[in-house]
Formats: sequence, C-alpha cells, structure tokens
Amino acid sequence: MTNSHHFSRRTFLRGLGVTMALPWMESLPVWGDVTKAAQPGSQAPVRLACLFSGNGFHSREWWARGQGAGMELGRVLQPLADYREKMLFISGLYNEEALKGNIHSSQTGNLLSGAPLASGGDIRSGTSIDQLVAQRYGQSTKVPSLVLGCEKSNPSVHKNYSMIYSSHISWSSPTSPTPLELYPSLAFDRLFKDDVERGDRSVLDAVMADASDVRRHISQSDRRKLDEYLNSVREVEQRIEQAGQRGELQGWRPTLEQPDMARPADGIPQDISEHMRLMCDILVLGFQTDTTRVCSLKLNNDHSSLRFPHLGVDYMIHHLLSHSDTEDWLKVNQFFLKQVAYIAGRLDAIQEGERTLLDNSMLLFCSSMLTGNHEANRLPVVLLGGAGGRIESGRVLDYSDRSNRKMCSLYLSMLDKCGIELDRFGDSTERLAEI
Repeated sequence: MTNSHHFSRRTFLRGLGVTMALPWMESLPVWGDVTKAAQPGSQAPVRLACLFSGNGFHSREWWARGQGAGMELGRVLQPLADYREKMLFISGLYNEEALKGNIHSSQTGNLLSGAPLASGGDIRSGTSIDQLVAQRYGQSTKVPSLVLGCEKSNPSVHKNYSMIYSSHISWSSPTSPTPLELYPSLAFDRLFKDDVERGDRSVLDAVMADASDVRRHISQSDRRKLDEYLNSVREVEQRIEQAGQRGELQGWRPTLEQPDMARPADGIPQDISEHMRLMCDILVLGFQTDTTRVCSLKLNNDHSSLRFPHLGVDYMIHHLLSHSDTEDWLKVNQFFLKQVAYIAGRLDAIQEGERTLLDNSMLLFCSSMLTGNHEANRLPVVLLGGAGGRIESGRVLDYSDRSNRKMCSLYLSMLDKCGIELDRFGDSTERLAEI
C-alpha cells in the first residue's frame, strides 16, 4: 500500500537554483491533486524520525511508570516530562541478531533492521526501517530521506566486526550504509537548493518574489504561518553562517587562543551542542516544509569519542563515561534527551489543522544497548508523537515477559502507521501488541 498524497509543484516556492517547500496550510491544496485547486489541503502526512545515541544510559535512571500526565520518569528522561502524554515508553524489546556477534558494532549495525551482520571486516546488514519507508513513501517529496549525523564514521575494525556498523543506523541496502550528512550547511542546502553546493545567496532571497505571490492567495492565519516559517528558515541560515565563523573547538583546546587561519564558513561546527541543535532544527524544517517525511539523526556513534566540555565533563570520552553510573554520565544522558525534547517541542508548536506536527509524526529514540555494560537483551526505546491519530500515547509498555518482544515487530507496527503493510520485516512476521 503506498501513500495517497502526490508530489505537486504547487507545494513549492521557487527561485533561481532554489526549491523550497511550503509548510502545511489549510487554504492551499498542498498535498492535493493540482487539478483540484479549489479543494482544501488534504490531511497532513505521517513523518518518521529515527533518533539515536550510542552506549546506552544510566542503569538506575532509565525508567518510567504510570500513564498520561501522571507518568513518573527516571532522571535520564526528565527532559521529556512535558511530553509524557505524547510518549510511549517501551521496555523489554531486543534484536536477537545483536546478541550473536561482539559488542558495539553488532549491537548497532542492525538496530533498525534486525538483520544478521557479516563479520571479518566485511559489510553486510539489512535495509533499515527509515530507508524502507523512504523507498515506499519518499517519492512524494523532494528529498526521500534525510540522514544526519553529529560524529564522523569510524572505518576501523573492532573485535572482528567493522566499525562502520557502529557509525551507521540507516542502511539503503544490506551492503550500503546510507551516507551521513555531517555538515549542517549541506543538509540545509539539500532541503532547499536544487544544487547542493556552497553559495553566497540566501535561500530566502531567491524565493521571496514567489512567496509574495503566495501570500495574496492564502488566508490571514496561513499568512502568519508562512511568516513564522520564513523567519525560522532565516534564523537557521544565520546560525549556520555564525557557527562557521566562530571556530569553536569541542573537547580540547589548542595552543593558540584563536585560530591563525580563517575557518571555512560552511564547515562542521566544532561546538557539539551547536552542531546538534542545528541538525535538530534542520530535521524540523524538513518535516515542517514536507521537503522530506523521513529523517534519521545519529547524535553520536556507538563507541563514541565525543567529549562534553560545555557540561563540565571534559576528562573522558563518551564511550568510557558509559562504563560507570556517575553523575557526569547522567549529565551526558540528559544532554542527549534534551535534543529529543527540543525536537518534540518544536514539532508540537507547529499546528497542522486540528493536530500538531508532533501529533502527525513518529519520533523513535533508541540506543544500541540499555546500559554502558553492553546490555542488549533489553533495549531503551521511546516513541513520541501520534502518527496522525494512529497511536495511543501516554503509556508505559513492558514486553519483557511477552513471547513476542522483537524490535522488528515494533517496526512492522510503525510501518502500518505509514500505510506500508508488510508480511515480514527483518526477523519478525508479527506486529507488536498494543502499538
């Protein structure tokens, strides 16, 4: 079953070398047939985001109990407190194949597919859920999927398994990890420019004439929505430019207080908090504009080498911090959850008809292991959003004692919400009860 919405030129503002999708508007047939211009826009589509952080969480502080507004959360999850009623906390799920190899690589490379992994430095996994959705669902948008990362891929081998597995959660095919976009400026360009390359002209400047024409044909409330959207695009443009100019350094300090050469404006922000926040904003823009409906965001690698000086935690890399349940490890965990909460908050502030963009989305947040001691027989899973009213949220679901507790069973249920009904995905032929 494929998505009923069709890619329409009416969806876009256009300028020289630029194509920028409009947000959902009640007075425009954004996803409707171009021959039916008099009809109102159809129901907003379901968006899927797969968010990942490696090495698990504090063993005593990843928990939830209760339901709705009264749901209690462990300290790791406190940043999500405002979204308890739009959240599923899911425990007890696992990938059987992740228990057959080694630690790290074989716990991550099949996280979104459940596929067996090749060892000996070879590369073979399985097509991940995000890319399956992109292949079936992404033809309706300019960008079938956006694959973002905040830490470079690691090409080495660890305990007989390629570390490529630890560096990629999105796989376009069993032998092809989907290329990560680490540069916020290029990710931004991919959403809005026809040719992804550095340019001096602002995206907004290129489409303002078209935007002015659109304003004359939409309602007053949609004009406010359009203005808010254009302002958010401008803000991200300016922040990308500023991040490139500052030359901030994350994790260590050089012998010079200031770099002795000009830093390229379109480089990777070295301040990890700014890098992550930019990627979060680009994800939101992609969904808000319907430029893409599928995004994966890898906040760090499994076996990560990130450091966190902005948290006052600069003495140890992420991977080594994960081995002990310290207060510093908790700070780092909460920092990652704050990124998830930020995305949820941005999406929840965007109205799409009777629902918010968060209500029309599924945000899957997970890690390669439950705790830093490589425990992968139970995985940490949070699902935010309502999938367009198809998910009953505000619940805690524990599958630890169920006969069916496969991650791929969750993925089959999620695929259903996107209108993609399969008999099998990965190692499962059965939907997850209660999803």
